[in-house]
Amino acid sequence: MNLFLDYLTVTALFALVLLPAGLGLARERRIDRQLRDAGRGEVEPTETAGAARPVRSVRPLRSRSWARG
Repeated sequence: MNLFLDYLTVTALFALVLLPAGLGLARERRIDRQLRDAGRGEVEPTETAGAARPVRSVRPLRSRSWARG
């Protein structure tokens, strides 16, 4: 059982070290694919019409502060 936990620990640490590299590689491949498609003129829409306008939340201004009493 101790040997299994040792192997499991080494495997978990190995995966933890390789995770950022794997995510970076996936991101680079996605960017390369987007650049290649843009070079060919095959741009796919990534935003919807509703996402083009940012939603603003406005808080009402208070007339008096608690410190000014």
